[in-house]
Amino acid sequence: MYKLIALDLDGTLLSSDKSISVENQQAIAKAREAGVTVVLASGRPIQGMRDKLELLNINSDKDFVLCYNGSMVQNIATGEIIHQQIIDGKAAKKVARLAKEMGVYVHAFSTEHGLITTEHNPYTDVEANINGLDITEMNFESLSDDHPIIKVMMVADAETLTKTSANIPAELREEFTVVQSAPIFLEFLNPLANKGIGVAAIAEHLGIKQEEVMTMGDAENDHHMLKYAGLGIAMSNAMEETKQIADHITVSNNEHGVAVCIEEFILNA
Repeated sequence: MYKLIALDLDGTLLSSDKSISVENQQAIAKAREAGVTVVLASGRPIQGMRDKLELLNINSDKDFVLCYNGSMVQNIATGEIIHQQIIDGKAAKKVARLAKEMGVYVHAFSTEHGLITTEHNPYTDVEANINGLDITEMNFESLSDDHPIIKVMMVADAETLTKTSANIPAELREEFTVVQSAPIFLEFLNPLANKGIGVAAIAEHLGIKQEEVMTMGDAENDHHMLKYAGLGIAMSNAMEETKQIADHITVSNNEHGVAVCIEEFILNA
């Protein structure tokens, strides 16, 4: 019996119009009634997930959320952080300099300034709109080396960012967890931060075994948690690389794939 389900948002739980289908809502409610812990695991900050959490009634002091691709895991009601691995201003400046060399934009999440970017751009606007955040434009070189940064991202159109990702120096990939969370977002995280580590932290906190964990995702930033879980599920709309590492492939996010898998592996198991 699976006791913990971790769900990616965009491309997984959310339909293409960014809504949660009634089918998915009902299936999640039934799973929770059966005693299963359901966690949203996203690259978004918690501000960008509040409306989804409220819709699903995942808002008690026994509920947790995985933010920033695993850089932060916190109790939803109390705000207690049970796991956090972030980077600093020195790291952000290094990524920003490389972004400038490679001809792409950069933005980051600062604990003090919120969403920051070196230059206003349409891709950072997408981030701001998704999460309901304001943007602060600033020179990253003004950040102190020890300034707390949750994550930093290179952003550009999909074609440009694919080329950029292929040319990231090997030493940088060793220094950071580097994941592409969307065609326009390439993320640089603490090397000890990813969705797999975040889900593992929640499971350990709740006394749930690895084999009792089910995860669902569609993109590169979901790979760590798909590999970690007892059952890692990829959507049919997922990246090919994601499908290759999954234990099971379900229908698409627009066909209520989350509900289909909850019915199959939880409610009818």
